[in-house]
Amino acid sequence: YTLTSKHFRSAVLSQYKTRSDSVKNRSSRTAAVCLVLLCVLLLTAVIVLGVHIHTNNTNYTEERDQLLTNITNLTEDRDELQTKINSLTEERDQLLTSITNLTEDRDELQTKINSLTEERDQRLNYSATPVKPYYCRPLWSFVFYYMSNERKSWTESRQDCKKRRADLIIINNREEQVSERYCVFWIGLTDIDVEGQWKWADGITLTSGFWGTGEPNGQRGENCIASYPSGWYDYPCSNAFKWICEKNFKNE
Repeated sequence: YTLTSKHFRSAVLSQYKTRSDSVKNRSSRTAAVCLVLLCVLLLTAVIVLGVHIHTNNTNYTEERDQLLTNITNLTEDRDELQTKINSLTEERDQLLTSITNLTEDRDELQTKINSLTEERDQRLNYSATPVKPYYCRPLWSFVFYYMSNERKSWTESRQDCKKRRADLIIINNREEQVSERYCVFWIGLTDIDVEGQWKWADGITLTSGFWGTGEPNGQRGENCIASYPSGWYDYPCSNAFKWICEKNFKNE
């Protein structure tokens, strides 16, 4: 019994020791495997993190370069716009100067126009007497004139003279031209029948006259003559002017 008991105890202890060693070995292997797996995971994580960081750095670098390029382009655009603004400012100043000069010229012209208008009105708005006797020594006849206060076309003016048993005035000499120098009026001279062939109301062809500078200018449609203080000027017969009728009473 004693031997058996010892053998049994020894066998149990031996078996327990064997199992304990086996457990220790398995635990060691498990720990080693876990450690290896942990290292692999850590290495993988480090690699992934490194790749991610590198990728981000690359993206950030590209974005930075793009931003720098954009800044450069915007700076160039700003400089170009500033140049255009400066150019437009200069053009504006030049236009303002031109406008100022044109305004001064306009005012000066307006002043001249007002002066000429006043002079014209003074000449046109005269106080005319209906009848003015005039003794013409060379013809030994009495000549009467009717000076209108209204304005009509050449044809209407002549018709008015015809109603008065007269005709539009015929200016034969410098004396008559000068004596009527204070107004503008139709005279009995026209080239309605033949262009360029001027005839008086009595059918006599004009030989010499008191033309204004550059007159007659030969424009078609200007077939009737108005007398100014400075001379004769051709106008369309439809224009409206005052007129002078002339009636001769020859001394027989």
